[in-house]
Amino acid sequence: MAKTEVYSWRLSPRLKSQLEEAAHDKQKSLAELLEQIVEDWLCRGRRQQGDDEEQQRLHAAALKFVGTIDGGRPDRAENARADVRSRLARRHGR
Repeated sequence: MAKTEVYSWRLSPRLKSQLEEAAHDKQKSLAELLEQIVEDWLCRGRRQQGDDEEQQRLHAAALKFVGTIDGGRPDRAENARADVRSRLARRHGR
């Protein structure tokens, strides 16, 4: 694909030096290195967005089941003491 677009920005001398050094170490031009860095960053951002969307979907699916275990008696916890005493009385004939 032909490169026809130009983009420029200002950066610190320290960062420019680090970029030039990294390009030299990788035996690439500065433009090639910057293009690779940008492409990697954009892909990582898309993956992260996909991961976030997947987490939201899973969270929504799990919320359907939170607190929905149904034993048929919504007052069971409130009456637990009386239920236990009643069962013990039946079991032990009290």
